[in-house]
Amino acid sequence: MLLSLTALVFFVTQNAVAQKVVHYDLYVKDTLVNYVGKQKRAIAVNGQIPMPTLQFTEGDTAEIVVHNLLNENTSLHWHGVFLPNKEDGVPFLTQMPIKPGTTYTYRFPIIQNGTHWYHSHSGLQEQIGMHGSFIMNKRPDDPTFRKGIDDLPTVPVILSEWTNLNPKNVERMLSNASDWFAIKKGATQSYAEAIRRGKLKTKLTNEWKRMMAMDVSDVYYDQVQTNGAQIADLKRIGGRTLKGGDKVRLRIANGGASSYFWLRYAGGKITVVGSDGNDVEPVEVDRLIVAVSETYDILLTIPEDGKAYEFMATTEDRTQSTSYFIGNGARQQVGPMPRLKYFEGMKMMNDMMKMNGDLDDMGMRMSLNQMDMNAVMYPEITGEEDTKGQMKMKENGDHQDTQGSIVTLNYAMLKSPLNTTLPKEAPVKDLKFTLTGNMNRYVWSMDNKVLAESDKIPVKKGEVLRITLYNNSMMRHPIHLHGFDFRILNGQGSNAPLKNVVDIMPMETDTIEFLANTEGDWFFHCHILYHMMAGMNRVFTVDDYKNPNLPDKEMAYKMLQRESNMIHVMAQNDFATNGNDGEAMLMNARWNLGTEWRLGYSAMHGYEVETHLGRFLGKNQWYMPFVGFDWRYRKMGRDEHEKNMFGQANKKDSRTAVSLGMMSTLPMLLNLQGEIYHDGIVRLSLMREDIPVSRRLRAGFMLNTDKEYMVDMRYIFTRNLSIRTHYDSDMGFGAGLSLNY
Repeated sequence: MLLSLTALVFFVTQNAVAQKVVHYDLYVKDTLVNYVGKQKRAIAVNGQIPMPTLQFTEGDTAEIVVHNLLNENTSLHWHGVFLPNKEDGVPFLTQMPIKPGTTYTYRFPIIQNGTHWYHSHSGLQEQIGMHGSFIMNKRPDDPTFRKGIDDLPTVPVILSEWTNLNPKNVERMLSNASDWFAIKKGATQSYAEAIRRGKLKTKLTNEWKRMMAMDVSDVYYDQVQTNGAQIADLKRIGGRTLKGGDKVRLRIANGGASSYFWLRYAGGKITVVGSDGNDVEPVEVDRLIVAVSETYDILLTIPEDGKAYEFMATTEDRTQSTSYFIGNGARQQVGPMPRLKYFEGMKMMNDMMKMNGDLDDMGMRMSLNQMDMNAVMYPEITGEEDTKGQMKMKENGDHQDTQGSIVTLNYAMLKSPLNTTLPKEAPVKDLKFTLTGNMNRYVWSMDNKVLAESDKIPVKKGEVLRITLYNNSMMRHPIHLHGFDFRILNGQGSNAPLKNVVDIMPMETDTIEFLANTEGDWFFHCHILYHMMAGMNRVFTVDDYKNPNLPDKEMAYKMLQRESNMIHVMAQNDFATNGNDGEAMLMNARWNLGTEWRLGYSAMHGYEVETHLGRFLGKNQWYMPFVGFDWRYRKMGRDEHEKNMFGQANKKDSRTAVSLGMMSTLPMLLNLQGEIYHDGIVRLSLMREDIPVSRRLRAGFMLNTDKEYMVDMRYIFTRNLSIRTHYDSDMGFGAGLSLNY
């Protein structure tokens, strides 16, 4: 009888715990911030950036009410959380957007534990404040509870970036191949820099293979932050002052839009105990890189001397860092990371890239971040450079730190403490994706298709999906799966680690697998925000889920596809002493509508407007067939100069023409344009607009078979303003200001 009563009490108690509802109200509102000298728009939730940390215990029910006080739609996605598909927070895929002035309730059971985060999945809102930590604690009676780890003082840490630019401008500048971010980062790799460092051959080879300058990240940020501050102190946790010998557990989430972060600690080793919300066997390292959207749980020790030791997160491009000083006393710094060796990275890229734009097939032998192809750029591993490109030595004559003396975390080192094998009786569906992209036009894709060109991928409930990912682009891609954890097949057998983000480096091949046991439409995408918005996405649809939030799923999916293939605008105009010329373009992943104009200040010079509508072809988009419209007027009459190189007469006084043509990108990044007009006239043009002479000086030229030519030089002052001088065969010499948007 006593045993039965005890069992009943235990059952009722456990059931009461399981039914506990943890409620949060989140008020999403526009605000103004001044992080780096300018007052700019941001989005705050409950008056704070980052968003409030949401905490639960496994067995709770989450009830989160979003009050949208913005003048635009919003949403919230619970990154890495297992939940019913309708609660996943992806507009037009699992719900309709939360409209301005409305409220929306997310409600789902907490059936897991670990370090996660949450963020907006609407447009670019994540970039300007809508990111926060989402922590699910273990129950004390959990059989996986680890003493000395799960009972340590714990602090959620979310890393993020800030730019004073409107994120839509960032997106547009990337699509327009602006090199303003490279100028800000000192990563232009111009001809002057190449000559100064003895790397001219490397630069020429790079452009011969039609590649732009080397970089490891896309965007220059004005500041990076830890929990919303560039520099912060951790002296107390829960009222307890930190002392020498104490251990602390940091629950780290990379909530940045596009930055990878190197993590280093001045107080000694970093012990990694969890990744993407899942436990791993403790492993000690000197440093680790956390990919965009990844989470890591790490343990740090406060040394006995009572000093405050710096825990530093540094962007992979080494341009910005944020510091967390842990402990009490004098601050002990870990020191900055040295500048990247860009020309070494460029040579690496040259060696990897074939003339057709593909990477060397060595990628089939690389995986798990074990062979970092960017390591040649790291002075702390390969030796620093002086201004002539020579390796510096330490005072004792040795090289700088070698690979062996710095222990860097890679995926092969992660091991689950639990058996993670999937049911052997489950059918297996093998899928392969090649990650593809075009830096010149900033189009990112899978198998050379953006989401707008892709149908949902059908999956049967109960199938095991085994996915092989090969990165055939020159950028890292953190690939995230919604709704599930997957096993990374890393050589750990039945103890393969569970994650929901896998970082795929250039040339790498990695294989993941998971059991598709939850119905719904699940997003699978690169978590670099601007890559996702450019099209590197897919959707797995597990069975035919009837989502009550989406009465018309087909129409909603079309809206989602449109969001990742938005039209971008570019415009440039030169106000010069000899006339006015410029261009404007509308473009998306495949199509380009461009107009160029030249306007003289006299009837003799007249005007000319050329418009082209074209579609880019091929993985590298090196070819664009187009239809053209040419409208010109000049008071020049007809003479021998009006005959082109083919002997065809061209009446320039007044001409309206339609043409068909092709634009091709040649080695050395030259553009060759050939077109034939409706009256049989043929014109060939060769041009280049962006030759990087020095960090801010650009050259360009154009010549064609109509015996027209132009040469110019442009000095870049700001992202929108340059001073330009040029000589035009029709309009003569001119100088003036060039404005661009």
